[in-house]
Amino acid sequence: MNKIEVSTLKPGQIFSMPVFSEEENLLVPAFVPLRQKDIDFLVGFDIEEVYTEGLLLTTNAANAANAANEKPVLEEQKKAVKPTGPVKFSISDVQQNSGPYRAYKILIKKLDVLFAAIKAAVDTDMHAVDSISTQLLQDLRDYPDSFVDYILGGEVYGQEIAKSSVNTAILSALTAQEMKLPNHKIQNIVSGALLHDVGMFRLSKGITEKKGGLSDAELEQIKSHPMHSSKIVTRELFGSHEVNMIAMQHHERWDGKGYPDGLSGAAIELGARIVSVADAFEAMVSKKSYRNSLLGYQAVKNLLSDNGRRFDPDVIMAFTKIMGIYPIGSIVRLNNESVARVVNVHHDAPLRPVIEMLINDDGTVLKPRERPTVDLLTEKSLFIKTAIDPKEFSGDE
Repeated sequence: MNKIEVSTLKPGQIFSMPVFSEEENLLVPAFVPLRQKDIDFLVGFDIEEVYTEGLLLTTNAANAANAANEKPVLEEQKKAVKPTGPVKFSISDVQQNSGPYRAYKILIKKLDVLFAAIKAAVDTDMHAVDSISTQLLQDLRDYPDSFVDYILGGEVYGQEIAKSSVNTAILSALTAQEMKLPNHKIQNIVSGALLHDVGMFRLSKGITEKKGGLSDAELEQIKSHPMHSSKIVTRELFGSHEVNMIAMQHHERWDGKGYPDGLSGAAIELGARIVSVADAFEAMVSKKSYRNSLLGYQAVKNLLSDNGRRFDPDVIMAFTKIMGIYPIGSIVRLNNESVARVVNVHHDAPLRPVIEMLINDDGTVLKPRERPTVDLLTEKSLFIKTAIDPKEFSGDE
């Protein structure tokens, strides 16, 4: 692996193999020109060195490689490798620069770059995917209570497919950990969750970006995306059997009424059953072009009411334990009319989380330094009456 100092990088440079930043995160795929914003990103995060197994090519060498059809990159493909849009934040500057939020943002950026390469049919492989999976699991160990709050808060805008896939992978990892699965299996589940919807890139934008209802023919095309995901995993990324099964089976149902193969029960790969639950929750709490997001509380209730139709009951049980009935970040009203934010959950008592008081029972809005933490498991006189939409809450203003 060749080491390159960031200070020597220049926009437009092309390498014959992928270039990785710290923790082996993909910076640019092979034969994709380096951009100024890639260099700015490295400088902004004090990254001094990058790594590649390839060589720096001159413009003539790069063109010759393309002409020889070694690694063809068309002009429209180069344009497609740009990330889908900037990540914007509505949180404070202090939070934006915090370790957990910075880590979350980097995961989304890295996956967005990888997805752009897949869309453009630029050569890449599971090495890039697994490096993101490894980093995600390390981030969860470092910041175990932060990422779910970000998922429910919807604070990152743009890069929607990458964000959704990272969110699904985070929730899948937490569920798999709760189910005490071995580490190598959890890693495969996270990689499968990151890739489960890549087949959407092979469908028409007229369908994937359509606002409003789909025709029966369009719906059938949407239902083909697991097979496209499987082909990408096996033929383009050379992924493992388990990752492939997650890509293929994440829309199968516990009752056998899913697609593409109508599998049921334990015939569905466990990783696919986990990703199915995480994907459904993420979809419910994320705002779509055709509907508003649900509260985390409502989304958990929907999963609990499934009754063995779509989802494995054991996976639902594990998911509920790690999320709680009122997930971290939820805004709730108590029986004495005070308002609070959920800051932690008790896996064995999901109705009685730890809360941070925001508004007292007399209507006094508490400033950040004045907010006490209350454990509802020990404070028996208080209980949650209802969840509140954070968008309607003005206690921080």
